[in-house]
Amino acid sequence: MTLPYIDQLLGQLARGNPALERSFGRHIHWGYWPDPASARPDSPEDYGRAAERLSLELLALAEIRPGMRVLDAGCGFGGTLATLDERVERLDLVGLNIDPRQLQRAARLAQPRPGSAINFVAADACTLPFADASFDRVLAVECIFHFPSRSAFLAEVRRVLRPGGVLVLSDFVPSPLFAPLGRLTKLKALRRINLLGECDTSCTAAGYRALAARAGLRVTTLRDITRHTLPTYAFLKHLARQAGGSRLVAGFSGPLIGLLDFYGRSGLLKYSLLRFDRG
Repeated sequence: MTLPYIDQLLGQLARGNPALERSFGRHIHWGYWPDPASARPDSPEDYGRAAERLSLELLALAEIRPGMRVLDAGCGFGGTLATLDERVERLDLVGLNIDPRQLQRAARLAQPRPGSAINFVAADACTLPFADASFDRVLAVECIFHFPSRSAFLAEVRRVLRPGGVLVLSDFVPSPLFAPLGRLTKLKALRRINLLGECDTSCTAAGYRALAARAGLRVTTLRDITRHTLPTYAFLKHLARQAGGSRLVAGFSGPLIGLLDFYGRSGLLKYSLLRFDRG
């Protein structure tokens, strides 16, 4: 499976687009600003730092310690694993993605420090090719809405986590009012403006708790960080206004991103960090 925005991002990076290299070359996710008013929508470097901070927020929630084995499902360009490796020693890190092209870039970017290991695996996150109880932590950064089934993914995570293990992920969690609209990207009529590909943003907070319980996990943290991510949209719109802006950012600044910005500001779609614990 490939996604339109990944196809276009990889193409622009291959052509040496400097703004995208500095903003999305390491992380393919939204940014996090402790003080959103300080964000600089004209600065790719500022966005790159914000994307790094979002990974750090998620990693802090995961409480990863030296000696652990960690899986990053939907690992993108390997930026979160690289960030983790730079901060914690003696880790056994595995990045998984269904797109080999992303893994090729990740393998170049994420080089382990002495005493640690980083390996990359091409596979489906809903059928993890790993033994039972083989990881201490699992991460899924802004990708679960692309997976075929949250239920299947959570069941697989429960299987591969060791007792006391933890899953941490970020997702767009809808209000109950918005949830019925969370599958609209599957409609053919929206494909021309939807560079994100098929997304399922219909899983509410209550829905996550129910899925977790069925999988044998507990939701122990659900933190709404929407306010800290909203400058992402201003940055994407700035990219599109630049001379020679790519179709990637031009599409992002159009109707779809405008809708996501509105949904976030109105509280209909909350960018959230979730932690699940295995007993």
